[in-house]
Amino acid sequence: MALILCIETGTDICSVGIARDGELIALRESDEGRDHARQVAVFVDELLREQQLQAEELDAVAVGKGPGSYTGLRIGVSFAKGLCYGVGKPLIAVGSLQALVEVAREDYEAGILDVDGWEEAHLCPMVDARRMEVYTQLFNSAGAAEDEVRAEVVAAESFAAQRTDGRPFVIFGNGAAKCAEVLSDAVLVKVAPSARGLVRLAEEAFAQEQFEDIAYFEPFYLKDFVVTTSKKRLF
Repeated sequence: MALILCIETGTDICSVGIARDGELIALRESDEGRDHARQVAVFVDELLREQQLQAEELDAVAVGKGPGSYTGLRIGVSFAKGLCYGVGKPLIAVGSLQALVEVAREDYEAGILDVDGWEEAHLCPMVDARRMEVYTQLFNSAGAAEDEVRAEVVAAESFAAQRTDGRPFVIFGNGAAKCAEVLSDAVLVKVAPSARGLVRLAEEAFAQEQFEDIAYFEPFYLKDFVVTTSKKRLF
């Protein structure tokens, strides 16, 4: 049983939560542009003050490790590592796609999502990787992974086996809407990344002492970051 700060910054959403014994007790999040470098510190400070806590009282810090936005992941992981180092607490890394599935499962259980045949569905979280590419991984409705994390250029034949086996194929995340027309038989639902998706997974990892090396841990980018030269003429 633990008090865990949860941070998810892998997309346009900056989300920070505090969980006690596997239950979310406070949450701050914003989708107003990529201002994560400023927002994450402000949100953490606000939540700790709201809950009348000191950072030293935390048992661990959990962070969404990706895949996702290079800059967003870098900001979240760097802040989490710095906080862990400063207060001497362990770092927990949670896969961002699995965390997104946890949000979907929570929303379904709360009646926010209405999907026929949910119990048999393939859940396909999609994080935008630009153009028609997404970071994705398939899960069942219990949250268990059915394959590996990958970058997928979505086309009409994508996920063919899962889309034709009679089970609902549910897509969600910030990369899903652009794929809905190509995957016309998929069920598109609105589910956004959130720190609340880390809560249960972080509690399980804490109980099993699945901690990261603070000095050497890096986000799971999946693809190499490529720096391009701007085509704009400044002079």
